[in-house]
Amino acid sequence: MLGLIALVPVICWTLSGLSHPLMSNWFRPHIPVEVYNPPVQSKLTPRLSIQQVLDTNQITSLRNFRIVSFNHVVYYQVFGKDSVYNYFAANNGELLKNGDQQYAIWLARYFTQDSVSAIKSINLQKTFDGQYQPINHLLPVWKVSFSRPDGMDVYIETCQSRMGTFNNNSRKALLWLFEQLHTWNFLAALAGDTFRMVFLLTLVIVMFFSLLSGLVIYGLFWGKFKTAAQKRTKNGRDEKRIFQRYHRQVGLYVSLLMFTFVVSAAFHLFAKLYNTEHERPAYEQLIDRKELKLANLKLPVADSNVSRVGLAKFNGHTYYQVTDNKKAILYFDTQTGTELADGDKTYAAFLCNYYLPEDKEIKRVKGRLTISQVRQFDNEYGFINKRLPVQKVSYPGNGNWYIETTTAKLATKVNALDRAEGLSFIFLHKFFYMSWAGKDIRDIVSMLAASGVLAVALLGFASLIKNK
Repeated sequence: MLGLIALVPVICWTLSGLSHPLMSNWFRPHIPVEVYNPPVQSKLTPRLSIQQVLDTNQITSLRNFRIVSFNHVVYYQVFGKDSVYNYFAANNGELLKNGDQQYAIWLARYFTQDSVSAIKSINLQKTFDGQYQPINHLLPVWKVSFSRPDGMDVYIETCQSRMGTFNNNSRKALLWLFEQLHTWNFLAALAGDTFRMVFLLTLVIVMFFSLLSGLVIYGLFWGKFKTAAQKRTKNGRDEKRIFQRYHRQVGLYVSLLMFTFVVSAAFHLFAKLYNTEHERPAYEQLIDRKELKLANLKLPVADSNVSRVGLAKFNGHTYYQVTDNKKAILYFDTQTGTELADGDKTYAAFLCNYYLPEDKEIKRVKGRLTISQVRQFDNEYGFINKRLPVQKVSYPGNGNWYIETTTAKLATKVNALDRAEGLSFIFLHKFFYMSWAGKDIRDIVSMLAASGVLAVALLGFASLIKNK
């Protein structure tokens, strides 16, 4: 009975699991460029300062700004009080109509290297959906759809000039298949995400006991089954339980793999259910024009080293946030031009304190945290988090908080449970222990494992039908 209950989920999960390497590796759509590296400020040569642009357009406050270049024109990208991005020419301060859309289209064409195809549609997306899933992390983004036979969609975050993801028709179909058969998101649409996870966890527990009972029956009593088969052969009787025999044999061979799938899936669902804290809204700042006394074009950093200039307001001061071409982030007071020592670490600690829940005791911990910049992904802070560089803020015994200071966003937080679950999932569920052999070999091994589990389920079902 346990095996019968687990049959449909096993078939769904193994078939969709087989589709994952196709979607993420072999049939993944090709895109010529995946990262945009903005030119340094010396190549942009803006004529006006941010103060002049604001004054020309009678703007008295803003949230942030930076300088961008596209279509052979340099612009100030100003994030206004209304949380809308406007673009002003850096040579005369003139407003570019629909500037954020135009920049998103330019970036989409840059990533695809497609300057010919017509744009089918462009929409601002503020929530995740089946084609742009939470694993992509970045919001809001512009969904730029090309009028091409492959149905290419590119998701663009203009504030950082980066791409969230890209999908063609085949990838969209595989995403739908995976969402319906593996994560069962249709249950969330019907009764909420908590119900979906509880229901899936229940099925995984059923699968675990089905696996355990099979190992006990077929493992401990294998000798008796073998003796019975030999007697039938000796007496000249035909083997009528061929499906059952192969179900037992293949099941024993892949039982360890089934165990790793089940345990890692259960751990993953439990961790999701346990981590039910609602994150605080993203940190927002509002800066008065009068706070910007020093011009952004007169900072004590060579323009040839400056890749980005923005604003950061914290601890009662406003700073120019300068990212150099080596990804170091410096802070200069907008009133005096004085550099803030360890400014990025100070800002990261400020933001972390903002994102910490009010009832957390670690909010009172002082002087014991460690902060370090992370410039590449690793097992704990994986590539799915999208954001780099980030500051890793570590509280003793209370986990790590990863802060992207250039956007003031919490990239992710990892406590002991998250760390254990993450390692369990990538090694036991996604076979990262085979990474030494390359992604193709790892995917082949994972598909063979899923195929073995699927074969056990189908052989068991065939045995049940034949015996009836």
